[in-house]
Amino acid sequence: MERPIRFVVPFAPGGSGDMIPRMVAPSISELLGQPVIIENKAGGGGSIGANYVSRSSPDGLTIGVATVSTHCIFPAVSKSAPYDPLKDFVYVSNLARVPNVVSVHPSVPASNMREFIALIRDPKSNLSFGSPGVGSLGHMMGELLMQQTGGRMLHVPYRGAGLALQDAVAGQVQVLCDNLPASLPHIKSGKLRALAVAWPSRVTQLPSIPTFGELGMADLNGPAWFGLVAPARTSSAVVDRLQKAVAKALARPEVRQNIESTGAEPVGGTAMAFSEDVRAEYAKWKRVAEIGKISLE
Repeated sequence: MERPIRFVVPFAPGGSGDMIPRMVAPSISELLGQPVIIENKAGGGGSIGANYVSRSSPDGLTIGVATVSTHCIFPAVSKSAPYDPLKDFVYVSNLARVPNVVSVHPSVPASNMREFIALIRDPKSNLSFGSPGVGSLGHMMGELLMQQTGGRMLHVPYRGAGLALQDAVAGQVQVLCDNLPASLPHIKSGKLRALAVAWPSRVTQLPSIPTFGELGMADLNGPAWFGLVAPARTSSAVVDRLQKAVAKALARPEVRQNIESTGAEPVGGTAMAFSEDVRAEYAKWKRVAEIGKISLE
């Protein structure tokens, strides 16, 4: 039997970044005729696992799970990031994407984004927004929202998305930028009020809520995503073989259904398309960090 391929997940087990690769791995293993195992290397907001992949042998046996946080935001806000997202990896394929949503506590006197923007532009406003931590996607979305509207909110960083969501539901912070699957139950129950979603079109679960694109805020309309990368210098033949297996795996109805059950949408696509998307997203968040003077140092 051939040596196994390791999918290095830079997060602890249980979240979307861990669940989605596990749903795809068995089909990829079958298609390649080669074992595929999941290895979790959590820590540093995903940077420890990403750095491990960047320093691994480019033999096609160590593949990393990449997210917007690990490959676009962390390198944009950390002057001492141990890896370069554009030079130290080759991009294989996007796996799936997830909508993001901006929501508020029901006590906030804004029923839509127009009213909310007017509120945060008011010098007397003292709204706060929670995030999973400095330099997280939730933090950067909040910063970009302020930069695009001229509004102000107080950023309250938490040690993880769950704690930020918990305090938003309790009203300890009034605003939250989060992935939709986590926030949706609280939006449905009325404990949070959704204002806008980051997605190409309105989501079926919230048909009355506009996208940021509809609101003329295209930079905020990007979803969260989960993809596969390999160390730089991995051969194009290896990347092509894996990319084709990913595409075939994501075309299987049972794999698609499993991914969709998490609130995500299967993506797939070419290595070049994924690479170009990451390059553009990295540039966007680097601008946000520079304008907002956001740094982990």
